[in-house]
Amino acid sequence: VQLQASGGGLVQTGGSLRLSCAASGRTSSTYRMAWFRQAPGKEREFLARISFLDGAWEGGGTYYAGSVQGRFAISSDNAKNMVYLQMNSLKPEDTAVYYCAATDRGFTSPNYWGHGTLVTVSS
Repeated sequence: VQLQASGGGLVQTGGSLRLSCAASGRTSSTYRMAWFRQAPGKEREFLARISFLDGAWEGGGTYYAGSVQGRFAISSDNAKNMVYLQMNSLKPEDTAVYYCAATDRGFTSPNYWGHGTLVTVSS
C-alpha cells in the first residue's frame, strides 16, 4: 500500500485545514486508517483512526485522541480510497508534520506509512 498525504500549509490560529491521504496498491487488506503527527523535538502522537468492514473503506467506527476530540474529524471516501482529516480551531501547538498510516488485517499497529505533510499554525 502506498500512501500520499497532502493539504498541509500555513494557517492562523483558529483557522481550519483539511488533510487528505490517498491510498493505492493492495488496499483490500486495509482495515484501519489513522492520522498521526510529530512536532519538532517531540514523539509521534496518535490523533485519530477510522476502521473499515469487509475490505470496503467504510462501515467502521472512529476514535480520537483527547487532545483533538471535538476539533478534528476523520472521514473516508470508499470510492476513492481516500481518508481525510478535517482540522478546526487550530492552535499553535498543532504545528507538526502530519502522517497518515494504514493497518492491514493481521496487524495491530500501522504497517504502512505515508510521507508527512507539514502544518504550521501561526499565533
